[in-house]
Amino acid sequence: MSTNQVQIFDTTLRDGEQVPGCKLNTKQKLIIAEKLDLLGVDIIEAGFPVSSPGDFNSVSEIAKLVKNATVCGLTRAVKKDIEVAADALKHAKKPRIHTGIGTSESHIKYKFNSNKEAIIERAVKAVSYAKTFVEDVEFYAEDAGRTDNEFLAQVCEAVIKAGATVLNIPDTTGYCLPEEYGAKIKYLKENVTGIDKAILSCHCHNDLGLATANSIAGAINGARQIECTINGIGERAGNTSLEEVTMILKQHPYLNLNTNINSKMLTDISHLVSDSMGMVVQPNKAIVGSNAFAHSSGIHQDGVIKNRETYEIIDPAEVGVNESSIILTARSGRAALAYRAKNVGYELTKLELDKVYSEFLNFADKKKEVIDEDIHQIMKLTGIVKPVYA
Repeated sequence: MSTNQVQIFDTTLRDGEQVPGCKLNTKQKLIIAEKLDLLGVDIIEAGFPVSSPGDFNSVSEIAKLVKNATVCGLTRAVKKDIEVAADALKHAKKPRIHTGIGTSESHIKYKFNSNKEAIIERAVKAVSYAKTFVEDVEFYAEDAGRTDNEFLAQVCEAVIKAGATVLNIPDTTGYCLPEEYGAKIKYLKENVTGIDKAILSCHCHNDLGLATANSIAGAINGARQIECTINGIGERAGNTSLEEVTMILKQHPYLNLNTNINSKMLTDISHLVSDSMGMVVQPNKAIVGSNAFAHSSGIHQDGVIKNRETYEIIDPAEVGVNESSIILTARSGRAALAYRAKNVGYELTKLELDKVYSEFLNFADKKKEVIDEDIHQIMKLTGIVKPVYA
C-alpha cells in the first residue's frame, strides 16, 4: 500500500445497522455489500457474527460474495466470539477479525471492574487467538479518545507484538476535538515501538458533530485507515461519513492523501442505504443531501448560472449528480427565472422578463417553491406564448 493511500473501512452493515429501526435482512445486506465492493472500499465490516444466527449468516454470505474488499467480522475479546467470527469468515478471499476491549479509565473501572495490567493481558490473548485463524487482525481500543495516551501506547505496543496488523483508535463517545485526536495519533506514531508493522485507524463518532473532522485530523497525523459509514449513520449521532472523508481528501490534493473510492457512485449508494434502512438523509447533508447542489438565493443563483464554481467547490457530476438545481423561491432573481423558463421552452426578452418577474413574485409569495407547472401558468397569465420548438 502506498504511504499516501488511506484505506476506507466501511462499517455501514455493522455499526450503521445498530441504529434503532434500521435492521436489514441478509438479502438487503448482500445488495449493499456488492455495491460497497464496486464503490472501492478496502474493508467491509459485515457484522458481529456471534450476536445472532442472522448476523452470522449475513457475514458468511457476504464473505462468499465479495470479490475485492477485505471482509471483516467484529468480536469482543472473548474466545467464543473469535471462534464464531473465524467460522463466518472462512469463505472470504481476504478475511479480517476485528477484536478488542475498552481501555479508558471509565471502561476499565466500571465496565470491566478490572485494572490496566489485566486489560493488556486480555487484549494480547484476544489478538493472539484471532491470529491462529487469520493473518489480518485488527485491534480496537474502545474509548481510546478518553484513554490516557501513555497507557494507550502500552496497549498498542503489546498487541502489535501479539500480531495485530491494524490498530483502531476509536473516539467512541465523539468527545475529542480534532486537535486532540490528531495529537493522539501523532503520539502513537512517535511512541509505540513497532508501529511501522501496523496501520493506525480512525473510528470516530459524531456526538459533537466532529467525526469527519477528527478522522481527517487523524489521517493528517499518520493514520492510514478511516472507519466510516454511508450517510454517516451509526450509534447515537452517527459515525464518520464515508462520502465526506472521500471528497475532503479529493478536494484537498495538497494533503497528498488518496482513496480508492469511485466518487461518482456516492449518490446512488447513499440512496440505496437510505431506502433500505428507511433512514432519510437530511436535505442539508454534505455531499449527498438533496440540497447539497441546490441554490435558491438570487445572488447565488446568478453566480452559479454564470460560472458554477462561484458557489460550488465540487462538480455535482463527481458524486453522481446530473447537475446543480436552481430552485425558484421568493428570494430568486431574474436570472434564475430566465434560466428555468428557458429550460421549459421560453426565450424571454428583457421586457418580457420584467413583466413575467412581477407575476412570478406573486406566485412565490404564496408558495415555498415555484415549479415548472407554475412557470407555464405565469406565462399564460402574462400573455407569453411558448415557442413551437420547445
